[in-house]
Amino acid sequence: MAANPTLRWITAGLLLVAAGLAIALPFISATVLTLAIGGVAISAGIAQILRIGSAADGRSKLFRALAGVFYGVSGFWILLNPVASEVSLTLFAGLLLLFEGVMELAGAAASSSPAKGLVLVDGIVTAILGGMLVLEWPSDSLWAVGTILGISLFFSAVNLLSGPNPNEA
Repeated sequence: MAANPTLRWITAGLLLVAAGLAIALPFISATVLTLAIGGVAISAGIAQILRIGSAADGRSKLFRALAGVFYGVSGFWILLNPVASEVSLTLFAGLLLLFEGVMELAGAAASSSPAKGLVLVDGIVTAILGGMLVLEWPSDSLWAVGTILGISLFFSAVNLLSGPNPNEA
């Protein structure tokens, strides 16, 4: 089934807006991302605690409880210490972008798409940005995550717009 071209343009537009905001306000975007991760961790902790009743035995219940407590405590720590958490997030983001870049490069190598060149450029840029984060960590932690997130979002939007037209498939 072909993708809706209108949805594709809307998605790319939203990615471009998010990219512009992340680049223009890197500390704020990094802080928002860090706080969102804290919220997700708390939600995951609550979900683990709620699943305790469905565990088959005592050990399973114990492990779910421990996982729930770990997620919850970690999430609250992130929310209470967002700047310190950004330092850790910077290293994680660098490793994640490095991995994503390598996967994009592998995807480009395996692809016969007309946009193969752009996927290759996306992979190279993403891997370089990830490598820069890892190599400069922790000195650039408070602004780099937001800036690099914005650059990555920008290239993802361009990649989305330059892909094959779903109506031609």
